[in-house]
Amino acid sequence: MQPVTAYIGIGANLGDARANVQDAIARLARLPGASLVDASASYRTAPIDSSGDDYINAVARISTTLPAEELLQALHAIEAAHGRERPYRNAPRTLDLDLLLYGDEQIASATLTVPHPRITERAFVLVPLLALAPAIAVPGLGAAQDFLAAVADQAISRL
Repeated sequence: MQPVTAYIGIGANLGDARANVQDAIARLARLPGASLVDASASYRTAPIDSSGDDYINAVARISTTLPAEELLQALHAIEAAHGRERPYRNAPRTLDLDLLLYGDEQIASATLTVPHPRITERAFVLVPLLALAPAIAVPGLGAAQDFLAAVADQAISRL
């Protein structure tokens, strides 16, 4: 399989959220079948459709030969290593890893939707994603930059 560029959204707001985000990036760098290309700075954001402390967020760009579903399973294993629990939708979390983009593919399966369904609705995704790839397009939707105005009211600060 040819390597695919994938973007991973990283977030945490329980425990040592900053350390959890940095550890997730380090684990992505060691992930078999993938290599870390780059990672954004970390950002602080207020919870959206959730509760609890502010989130620490980042985005990582990887090159991978893993099929999308296997990559998702690997991301879930990293979350589990951080004690991730899913008691209810958008619950506070020790670590959240989302497969945002997988090459230019559009995937809709029972377990995975790519591009991530809320990629264009969240400043905590768009801002670090655009820091890594200013000209990136969201397959089926267009230039990611075009969605920034719609999330301008969501507070985000670079750490």
